[in-house]
Amino acid sequence: MKQKIAIPLEGEMLSTHFGHCEAFAFITVEDGKITGSEIVEAPVHEHGGHPRFLAAHQITDVVAGGMGGHALNMLQSFGIRVLLGAPVKSYHELANDYLAGTLIASNQPCNHHDAQHHP
Repeated sequence: MKQKIAIPLEGEMLSTHFGHCEAFAFITVEDGKITGSEIVEAPVHEHGGHPRFLAAHQITDVVAGGMGGHALNMLQSFGIRVLLGAPVKSYHELANDYLAGTLIASNQPCNHHDAQHHP
């Protein structure tokens, strides 16, 4: 089975704010093993932009810290699995933990968004 995992980043660490990350780590996985990774600059922040960007890059899974309900719903509507509330770690650690099934996360979307802050 082939997967492509996206992890929002600040530097090489998980960005706790999905919609305002500076880049994404794209991790390619085949048969449960990491076969490649790349860092891709995030698009300009706009309402719904990040979910559309990830869908266009054939992402199958997202590991994130915080994310609003709109982004979560959009990602899920594209068939993308989402794990929320991941701890701040390097994308390497998060990808390995996710694949091993040992990543502990809350799976709760953010609910503090206002007009100036969209996922």
